[in-house]
Amino acid sequence: MSDLLPVLRLLGVLTTLFSLALLVPAGVSWVQGDGLLGLWLGCACAAFAGGAWLWAGLHAYRGELRSRHGVILVSATWVLLPLVACVPLMMVCSAIGRELAFSHAYFEAVSGLTTSGATVMQGLDSLPLSINVWRTFLQWMGGMGILVLAVAVLPMFGMGGSQMFRAEVAGPIKDNRLTPRITQTAKGLWGIYIALSLACFLAYWAGGMGLMDALMHMFSTVSLGGLSSHDASFAYFDSPLLEAIAMVFMVLGSGSFALYFVALRKRSLGLCWRDVEWRATMATLLGGGLLVSLVLLMQGGHAPADALRHGLFNTISIASTTGYASQDFLLWPAFAPLFMLLLSGVATSAGSAGCGIKMVRVLILLKQARREMTRLAHPRAVQPVTLGRTVVDHREIFAVLAFMLVYGATIVVLGMAMVLSGLDPVTGFSAVVASVNCMGPGLGSVGPAAHYGVLTEFQVWVCSVAMVLGRLEILSLLALLTPSFWRH
Repeated sequence: MSDLLPVLRLLGVLTTLFSLALLVPAGVSWVQGDGLLGLWLGCACAAFAGGAWLWAGLHAYRGELRSRHGVILVSATWVLLPLVACVPLMMVCSAIGRELAFSHAYFEAVSGLTTSGATVMQGLDSLPLSINVWRTFLQWMGGMGILVLAVAVLPMFGMGGSQMFRAEVAGPIKDNRLTPRITQTAKGLWGIYIALSLACFLAYWAGGMGLMDALMHMFSTVSLGGLSSHDASFAYFDSPLLEAIAMVFMVLGSGSFALYFVALRKRSLGLCWRDVEWRATMATLLGGGLLVSLVLLMQGGHAPADALRHGLFNTISIASTTGYASQDFLLWPAFAPLFMLLLSGVATSAGSAGCGIKMVRVLILLKQARREMTRLAHPRAVQPVTLGRTVVDHREIFAVLAFMLVYGATIVVLGMAMVLSGLDPVTGFSAVVASVNCMGPGLGSVGPAAHYGVLTEFQVWVCSVAMVLGRLEILSLLALLTPSFWRH
């Protein structure tokens, strides 16, 4: 276990850095004068002291992490940081007379950091502003990835982070550096993310949102998180203009930030259009939205303009794993919400802020299926699986197949656990699918007009586990449970 001491040291560093994020709600509390400033600052100081103690106590244990250490650190971080984030949430809610159980507070923090957008809280409109800012700011930090940010700043403390970066980032960019140094790559990705965030904030503000609403909904839009400061979600604004702005940034957030980074460096936005995965992502989001709009027009009794508006917005929101809602889509024809839920697993690119299967894996599976069908008629044909002009290695195909197997098994096992605990199958399985895809609202009792607070503590814990599994793309966390992982 002594070789894990560098991992614990880095956990101390990350906790210390994360504690500084609590200064954001503390600043809002100070400006608003809501009486919660002391609690926010106290929690920030406690987290800072705990992280600094661990960091200083293990100062002698340095060095570059190995691949195994990267997986351990990333998994531990996504379990520990929600714990740090939920304690102030519990304390401030208790201070205003809204008791929040630990299981529910941890769920809320996990939902924020994994950008799931599910919530166990109600009466959001009447909450102190600092609480809503904290909830949505968690999503913004988790959107690009706290660990990607950490990789960008770790060299300031004399540490490397390449193994942590590879374990944290989903998709092909984990093995293909965009710049000669992994730190520059992390800084570049966060630079794109911040620029997109600033543009979204200004667009919301110019579109009619108040200053703080624009800030909080920017946090949860570019991160594809979907938490709102209003119980009615995006329906609170009832604005076609704001919905159009949200759609633009949800679509952009569903694309690969690595692709945007390369396109800007080469000053060629045409690279996005030439990217197979990006085109497939855009086609799925827009095509799915148009299909749902047609269903609403033909079966839902909507006027053409309303069908197009609500069909596009809600489909893009759910498919991109954001989770905003402008209407209770469970009142629509049954095809629409089920179709939208299924899209949430496939409609975002690798390297985006979204979760789920990712479009690149779907494309590889389709290409592999086509190759196998060709082999039935032409057994000796040589037909490599390609994405654009790139030949996909056999190991990557096997990795995709393994992921799909584990992804399906995870949904089945956790879904059956929810049903066994007393939930109806629609609510149980949709809650698990929404959690694994980090999407937010499900079907049944956890639909867009409801919240996850109706679930029992056991069911909330199941969803929390599902969200962490989905954020880590399942295999990373499950690998820790295998004996071979711990052998040197």
